[in-house]
Amino acid sequence: MATTRTATTQWKGALLDGSGAVSLDSSGVGTFDVSWPSRAEQANGKTSPEELIAAAHSSCYSMALSHGLAQAGTPPQTVETRADVTFQPGEGITGIVLSVRAQVPGITAEQFQTAAETAKAGCPVSKALAGTTITLNAELLA
Repeated sequence: MATTRTATTQWKGALLDGSGAVSLDSSGVGTFDVSWPSRAEQANGKTSPEELIAAAHSSCYSMALSHGLAQAGTPPQTVETRADVTFQPGEGITGIVLSVRAQVPGITAEQFQTAAETAKAGCPVSKALAGTTITLNAELLA
């Protein structure tokens, strides 16, 4: 069954001196301030589209990897994924680096690398961001 998730942004003013707030409507977990300086310079307690993309990508990738490992008979004990989304003013999003560390009993480093790459390719957010270079660093923890 398909699901739809919704967020709404209210923006006031021009790009450089304006500001807004994005609300996560489907979950209702909060409303977060956004501005051009928080996007192109320092966050200063505000979020950005790139941070929201990083949150979506890291959580989706963790789910995809966990699912793939479990289906292969080696469910993970832990999966920690960091997504670094780089934004260059005037160019846009120039790359994403996924860094994953996981504890997976009964798997070799090679099997883990294969599972990690498969999850990157199959993650729905990775697919949605296919026009962006996505780099993966995967570490199997003892």
